[in-house]
Amino acid sequence: MAEAGTKQYRQELTVRPDALAGIRREVAVHLRRWGCESMVAPAALCTTELLSNVLKHTGSPDCVLTLQSNAEAVRITVSDASTKMPVVKQPDWMSQNGRGMFLLDGTADSWGAEPTPDGKDVWFEIRASHEEAA
Repeated sequence: MAEAGTKQYRQELTVRPDALAGIRREVAVHLRRWGCESMVAPAALCTTELLSNVLKHTGSPDCVLTLQSNAEAVRITVSDASTKMPVVKQPDWMSQNGRGMFLLDGTADSWGAEPTPDGKDVWFEIRASHEEAA
């Protein structure tokens, strides 16, 4: 998505459960400032799910959050040090956990995970037409 006109924000984070609401607000502020109001709710939900996965599955709360936006889409990437790739599973609706990637898969227009030299990047995109398609 790194093309002319792309806006970008990057932050190194140490994720804590009590910090997730603040990170959601920060994502919302950036997207609103960039004129992406219709993408705020799905992007905030998906970001929360990825950051929760950092806490639950990577062995370290440290990660990097990158927001990118152009006229067509918002792409949010969470980079962490784990090489374990996320998997979408049919959730057990009686369980307290296990719905994160299922929710992300059903909310984002696209998503993926890519290995990096230091772990992995997990990203999702919300297109500008997302609200109309929902």
